[in-house]
Amino acid sequence: MNRFEANLLSRIRHRGDGLGNGRVVVACSGGGDSTALLSLLFSLRESLGLELSLAHADHQLRAEAQQDSHFVRELARHFDLDLAEARLDVLAHAEKERLGVETAARELRWAWLRREADSSGADLIATGHTLEDHTETVFLRLSRGGGIGSLTPLPARQGHRWSPLIEARREDLREYLRNEGLPWREDASNLSGFTPRNRWRAMLPTLRQESPALDQHLWETHQQVRELSEWRDRLVEAWRGSRWEVEDGGHPAVRLRMEAWREDELRWALEAAFRCLRWPREAALLRDLSGWVVRHLAGRLRHHRFGHWALDPRKDEPLQWCLHPSEVSPASHGGLN
Repeated sequence: MNRFEANLLSRIRHRGDGLGNGRVVVACSGGGDSTALLSLLFSLRESLGLELSLAHADHQLRAEAQQDSHFVRELARHFDLDLAEARLDVLAHAEKERLGVETAARELRWAWLRREADSSGADLIATGHTLEDHTETVFLRLSRGGGIGSLTPLPARQGHRWSPLIEARREDLREYLRNEGLPWREDASNLSGFTPRNRWRAMLPTLRQESPALDQHLWETHQQVRELSEWRDRLVEAWRGSRWEVEDGGHPAVRLRMEAWREDELRWALEAAFRCLRWPREAALLRDLSGWVVRHLAGRLRHHRFGHWALDPRKDEPLQWCLHPSEVSPASHGGLN
């Protein structure tokens, strides 16, 4: 085990990626990131107690795709691993579902990878996401108004997806491959301005010239925001049943205790309740709603309306209000007229 591999092993153990002895499907495009991922996990498989297999998807979008597939087959033979392959009709899926090509490719790829993981008994799907991928996703989500969630976009572990290289830099991975004598494929489409991610990728080098540690600083911020978000979520969940609750029957609503709420506390509770009810959770909506609701919770017991939302006191629960879409009759929640 060389130093780079030992450092990765230390990071995985320090993060606590939730690994158990089991099978891992390694998603491999043949590019530098996923080829390095394969080589690194192969070297660490015994230390981590992992059994590996490979998966490669041809999205049928580039003339070089068949050469990429051939290259991944050679990797599978080199490492003596099972290989699953798929040809995905991304353009047809994009047209049918009215999706962008990037989104359509991701949907089809992940649906197939999950099926492969299930059929092979794999616990995890390993991907080659890097520190730079994390930075690109932060800027993408910030530009779309993603709020605090923009700063925690790509954890190392999320469900079945495992990204062990999320704290590694692309250039370090390529240097590792050069030292190991392993080739990789370059995808020229990553340099085009075809997708928003690629356009951000082209702009970020200028920012890194001003701040060479930009990627690491964003990752450190991600860690701090994640810890604070987890603390907030635990606090809000502890309030459930006493300060807030959801009604998820024929007339979905949020029940709120009639008491003095701070506006930020109420916004956190509404976000959790809206997530349970699968209601929109745009930051501007939650901020406007929480500011409006908090002014009435300790006020007169009467019907209030704000745009498409209504707030009503409950007859059967004298210390509770009911927040719901205004098209639902207040009487259905035991409200007072």
